[in-house]
Amino acid sequence: MRKILQTFILFFTYNVFAQQIHIYSAKDSLRIPFASLLIKNNQASFGKTSSDQGIVELQKFNDTTIYNLTIQCLGFEKYNRIILGAEINSLQKVYLKPGNINLDEVVITAQYEPTLAEQSVQKIEIIDKEKIRQMGAVNLRDVLSNQLNVRLQQDNVLGSAMTLQGISGENVKFLIDGVPMIGRLNGNIDLSQINMNNVERIEFIEGPLSVQYGTNALAGTINVITKKIFLKKYAGGITSYYESIGTYNFTGDLSFSYRKHNLQISGGRNYFDGWNSTDAPFYFPKVRIADSLRFKQWKPKEHYFANVLYQYNFKKLNFSLKSAYFDEVIINRGYPRAPYAETSFDDYYYTKRLDNSLSLTGKIAQNLSLNFLSAYNYYSRIKKTLYKDLTTLDEILSANSSDQDTSSFTLLMNRASFVRSSPTAKLNYEFGYDVNYESVFGKRIDRQLQYMGDFAVFVTTEYKPISKLIIKPGLRYAYNTIYKTPFIPSLNSKWNITENHTLRASYARGFRAPSIKELYFLFVDINHHIIGNKNLLSESSNNYSLTYNYKRDIKKCRLKIDAGFFYNDIFNLITLAQVNIMEYSYVNIGRYKTFGLQLGTTLNFKRLALQFGYNHTGRYNELSETFNSPQFTYSPEVVINSNYKILKSKTTFSIFYKYNGKLPGYAIVNNEILQTSIADYNIMDATISQLFWKERINVIIGCKNLFNVKSINSNVMGVVVAHNTSSSSVPLSTGRNYFIKLGLNF
Repeated sequence: MRKILQTFILFFTYNVFAQQIHIYSAKDSLRIPFASLLIKNNQASFGKTSSDQGIVELQKFNDTTIYNLTIQCLGFEKYNRIILGAEINSLQKVYLKPGNINLDEVVITAQYEPTLAEQSVQKIEIIDKEKIRQMGAVNLRDVLSNQLNVRLQQDNVLGSAMTLQGISGENVKFLIDGVPMIGRLNGNIDLSQINMNNVERIEFIEGPLSVQYGTNALAGTINVITKKIFLKKYAGGITSYYESIGTYNFTGDLSFSYRKHNLQISGGRNYFDGWNSTDAPFYFPKVRIADSLRFKQWKPKEHYFANVLYQYNFKKLNFSLKSAYFDEVIINRGYPRAPYAETSFDDYYYTKRLDNSLSLTGKIAQNLSLNFLSAYNYYSRIKKTLYKDLTTLDEILSANSSDQDTSSFTLLMNRASFVRSSPTAKLNYEFGYDVNYESVFGKRIDRQLQYMGDFAVFVTTEYKPISKLIIKPGLRYAYNTIYKTPFIPSLNSKWNITENHTLRASYARGFRAPSIKELYFLFVDINHHIIGNKNLLSESSNNYSLTYNYKRDIKKCRLKIDAGFFYNDIFNLITLAQVNIMEYSYVNIGRYKTFGLQLGTTLNFKRLALQFGYNHTGRYNELSETFNSPQFTYSPEVVINSNYKILKSKTTFSIFYKYNGKLPGYAIVNNEILQTSIADYNIMDATISQLFWKERINVIIGCKNLFNVKSINSNVMGVVVAHNTSSSSVPLSTGRNYFIKLGLNF
């Protein structure tokens, strides 16, 4: 009775007006659901739990009374503060720091609401900003160089591309805050154009997510999540980066937070002056106008970028408006031409991106959420070839029309879904629509301008027949203005066998729509006769996967073991083929399969973190259908990472290692089956990170590519005729280089 009376007295110290406190993670700025809040003084105490959106609703307190405020949640350090009632009344946001043993981070890709990664039905891997920072990563290529089951390719003009699960990058969906990226060249997004300056984390999902995201999400989905919630009322920072191969970068950001308004502005410049394999470490090139050293194996490039984000927080909804701009130029200087070395042909590649998005997310009723996203994306790439007089520096456009090219892409996208989700319900569901309207302009496109519309509806459900089992079926149906679209089903399941053992199994249908280039490409001159095919079918695949996860916490040690299997069977593969004596076109003639086994282990013990990963992938040999050759070729991968922190001095030592095994294959040359191979190689980076001045200054120094790998051999060896071998070199990296990164936050 006495406690009831004390609580009644405490309530009497409230004013009649309610307020909200939003609870976030200080690491990833995501809301923390079900955190416990306790307010007490000498007379009474009052407790409450945050909602599934991380919100605690309170009445206002007496301004002059002193209280003890405590907020805690599993996996986070306790927040404890002696505070006046007036301060509680003005408190809007609280950030909890992760504890020594972190639970899995929160993920949002393909989820009904922000969910702990270990609780998601799909297996989702998180690459957090801490790892990105410790790697000294400038762009997405740097990050993925250490990712298991990913292989990178490099074209020094088109940029960086990748394969995932043995499948080409044109079958990987790239998202930035849920918005698809456009501007694929030869089917691939240039990974080096995706900057890491404002990235909070990367959510990495292997296997199809075509039900949720449509085309290209066949091999997997990579969602780059940018920073959206700010810790201070005013904040900012500048970062400079130098790399010994001739890279000079500078970025800056400012953020403002006032009541329900958030504004962030960021931008920067990245510059690379080109590189040759003969360059010495810390080589500072001179301007070379008329000698052969003006040609660079890795082309000089410069790009500028800027981002603006505005947010407004309603009571239960969050409104966000974002705009991003990117401008890049790549210069390919030619060799001086014989006989007098007075002229050359120089290529210039200009790329521009403009991405605008508007989103509205949050609760619209009890257990009912809205996720609305609308975007407009623009991408253009212009190639110019100039004939240059190296004595006068005069330049004129090349007279050969095939030396010039212009292409531009636009995408209008609108997507919305309604989610019914309750932690206690046996059945939750999501239904929504996805509209994409794309246009392509180019000199090598039939009629120079073509359009394609895709209109889809999708639905998924999460059914819990028992508390430890979740079954998640999904279905997508779409109408496309050009090609026939397939029904896309999926079925995911997750079984918590015990507290420490989890089993996930899935079947998913994936597809890749033919691009407008493959449908309407038109390039006819004296050397080329390539025509698109308007009757192409979409590529489709069946994906099967099975993963087992084990975790165990022993005092200050956490052990995780992951083991998995995947299998992909792809039909109607789109291939450029010779259709008659003079003409080439795109046709659906291919079939491709991949399968793989994966094993991963992570160990966190006090200040030491260790990670080991092994992957063995088999790739289908299409020639086995008509020739006596193996049906699959196999290659291994190994990843070993370590991280050690000295808390007293705030120093972190990191090592990132990856082994990419030999990649065998087969080819037909002059009606003879030949064995091909791309050599294996090792990549290792080492970094040291140091924090100063209350963690406002961060210095990272490191060495990338310790083993000095510059290129790898690609061999073709005759099987019928012994010793009939040829080889070539495939560019991979700019060799061993050293970097320093200096960041100042204020």
